[in-house]
Amino acid sequence: MKRIDIGTILGLIVGFAGILVGNALEGGHIGTIIQPTAALIVFGGTIGATLISYPFDTCLKAAKSFMKLFLSPANNPAALIEEIVGYAQKARKDGIIALEKDATTASNPFLGRALLLAVDGTDAHTMREHLELELGQTEERGEVEAKVFESAGAYAPTIGIIGAVLGLIHVMANLSDVSKVGAGIAVAFVATIYGVGSANLCFLPAGGKLKLKHRSAIVLHELIIEGALGIQEGLNPNVLRAKLQGFLAHEAKKAGVPAEPKAAKAA
Repeated sequence: MKRIDIGTILGLIVGFAGILVGNALEGGHIGTIIQPTAALIVFGGTIGATLISYPFDTCLKAAKSFMKLFLSPANNPAALIEEIVGYAQKARKDGIIALEKDATTASNPFLGRALLLAVDGTDAHTMREHLELELGQTEERGEVEAKVFESAGAYAPTIGIIGAVLGLIHVMANLSDVSKVGAGIAVAFVATIYGVGSANLCFLPAGGKLKLKHRSAIVLHELIIEGALGIQEGLNPNVLRAKLQGFLAHEAKKAGVPAEPKAAKAA
């Protein structure tokens, strides 16, 4: 189950509100920075440059990943560790073949595939090699999606300057009406605001947050690999639990991952 990422929503609200309120305090009117033509130049040009830089499929996947900024998977590393330890206990008691059914109902699809490899009798070296290859491909895909947004953030300010120059060209071509020159120049620079603003409030932060979210998912995958290998090797469940807890950040441990659960003490 996914949960709302409050940080993204709050950041957008605070960022845009700060700019709009600051503009109002300086005596500006919101209508002066709403220019459809400038928006068309900046966002159309930025999207076009990004599509040139990356394959269409990659750009499409990056666009779909935009929702990840507002929704976060309810990752619970502590629960995942206990799930893996439970499988390890079952394997020691009933044999690793007993995990065949559990592989299809595992909470994480990657964990299910890892368990199936262990059940099939794959040796540790081959199993690690296979899982790390899949992990590498997943890591690369996530990194590219984040880079699409970072590239858009690099293009947007430059496209904004192009929009401003185009506006100034239009103003210079109509110098005969001096009364409209000032307003025309103001409108021309709106494109620069759109370019710089979208880059620093949307595109670059989106790329950075996607990288962080992706890295968090990769750490869980690494945890699963070590857990599945521990099960395959017949590692003591308590030793396996202690080993997997090494993947957790200090904050995660404080959030409720016991260093030595009561069940372990009883054993």
